[in-house]
Amino acid sequence: MSVGVAGCNMVPLRAMRGIMRLKGSCSCGAVKFSLDSHTPYPYMRCYCSICRKTQGGGGYAINIMGETKSFKLTGEKNVSVYRARVAEGKGKRKTLSAARRHFCSKCGSALWLWDPRWAEWVYPFASAIDTPLPKPLEEVEIMVDYAAPWAEIPKGPAHTRFAEYPEEGIADWHRKRLLDVP
Repeated sequence: MSVGVAGCNMVPLRAMRGIMRLKGSCSCGAVKFSLDSHTPYPYMRCYCSICRKTQGGGGYAINIMGETKSFKLTGEKNVSVYRARVAEGKGKRKTLSAARRHFCSKCGSALWLWDPRWAEWVYPFASAIDTPLPKPLEEVEIMVDYAAPWAEIPKGPAHTRFAEYPEEGIADWHRKRLLDVP
C-alpha cells in the first residue's frame, strides 16, 4: 500500500496495519540504527543556527519521532554526542541544552536527537533515514527568524511559516492530518 513515497499520493498511515519501521545510517556506514515510528512524515524544516551548523543547509531537523524502546543501534563506538548551548529567553546567557544530538564520529553525519525530558522518544533526522519516507503534501518552516540571510525559505499554500517553535508538536501535526498510527 502506498504511503506517499516518491510521487504517490499521501495515504493515512491509519489505513496500514502497523507502525513504520525506520532504518537509518551515517554516510560512511559505521553507524546503523532502526526504530519504530508512529509519525514518519518529514514535514518540518528548521532554520535555527544549531541545525544549520550541525547539519548544513536549512537543517531539516527534528521532524520525525520514534519510540525509544524500539531503538536498535550498531556501531555505538562510533557515535558522539553534541549538546548545544542555547540562550535563555531574550537574554544573552547561554546554558547547556538537555537535548543530545548524536552524530558519527568518523564522517560527521547527524543521526538523531534524544532529550531526557521526553525520554520515551527518539528524534531521527530525516537526512539519516534510509527507509523511503512518505512525502508530505504540506511542510512547516520553523525558526525562520533565525534563518541565514542567504537561505531561501519556501513560500506558498503548501508551506506554513513560524518565527520560532510552533505550538503544534510532531504527534499533533500527524494526528490532525490522520497520518499517525495510534
